[in-house]
Amino acid sequence: MQWRNRIVFLLIGLSFAYTSIAQNTFRGNEHLLTLPKSYVIQRSTEEITVDGKPIENAWDRAQWSADFVDIEGDLKPAPLFRTRFKMLWDKDNLYVYVELEEPNIWAYYDKHDMVVFHENDIELFIDPDRDTYNYYEFEENAQNTLFDLVLNKPYRNGGKPDIKWNAEGFESAVYTKGTLNNPNDKDEMWSVEMKVPFSSLSTNGEFVQPEDGSLWKLNFSRVQWQTDLVDGKYVKKKNQETGRDLPENNWVWSPQGVINMHYPERWGLVMFSEKPDGKKVDFNLPADEVLRKYLWEIYYRQQQFRKAHERYATSLTELNIAESGEDAGQSFQLNLKADSTAYQVTLTAQNGLILVIDQEGLILQATK
Repeated sequence: MQWRNRIVFLLIGLSFAYTSIAQNTFRGNEHLLTLPKSYVIQRSTEEITVDGKPIENAWDRAQWSADFVDIEGDLKPAPLFRTRFKMLWDKDNLYVYVELEEPNIWAYYDKHDMVVFHENDIELFIDPDRDTYNYYEFEENAQNTLFDLVLNKPYRNGGKPDIKWNAEGFESAVYTKGTLNNPNDKDEMWSVEMKVPFSSLSTNGEFVQPEDGSLWKLNFSRVQWQTDLVDGKYVKKKNQETGRDLPENNWVWSPQGVINMHYPERWGLVMFSEKPDGKKVDFNLPADEVLRKYLWEIYYRQQQFRKAHERYATSLTELNIAESGEDAGQSFQLNLKADSTAYQVTLTAQNGLILVIDQEGLILQATK
């Protein structure tokens, strides 16, 4: 009987230790490791005319997204105005409809590739292969002025935006329920409809063609400035002491956990479905998306370690991270190969999934 009690106490102790490890794994970075929002994009059953209004029956049947939240999530108050979207697709295009509640619709930038986030805007970010590199950004203001660009990698890793890049075949239109740039009335909303050809998401002629079940990383950001009226014109409010513009609000679909949209790993996850609009499709977050957060935790800790020690950690022990774990129904092993200037981490899961990340934040996926 005594040996049985010892085994029970040992098992309880191991269970407690595992729970403690699990709870401590992401300590300090929890805001960067919450699971993403998800959305199912269904096939359109009819041709979509891009006019800024969701007049086709297919739009009626498409699901609404969750309302946007602050970019930092629950760390900040909820947005003042509602923002939400719908999406559809066909064999050639992604269709996006975004609706923005707004009592004062304004926009003065009116030329392509003007930096419209210096005014109120809505922004769409797309990473078709989910590796956090070579992603696309579309920004629109209420004048239907487009600022489109591609980044080879995030700014934190030395990425450089290519503003000369243009999305071939992209179409957009804006509809306003109110009057643009008129402070003498109260407006209700403005909306943007976009057609993004899949073939346009390329810098070399090669592109990712989605099919049934394809998963992309994607997010939206709404930039909202506080304004004053000066001589009948909307002007961004200034800090009275510094004379600088007051910080903008950033409202997003899937919270980033940090005031920076260029953390592509933090974007939401969308799945393309061949089922036509209006047919219910369940979305189950894939195991690889859950397991990726363990690699991102190592990436974040390595960044913090290097800042403190002027080198990368050469062992997981230095980062206080266990070499194995279990999540999403999968046990996995972590292996770190590193010197003071570079590293590579490999996660090998029980089901044969292999995920790899390096000091550049490039994440790759493979199977045995």
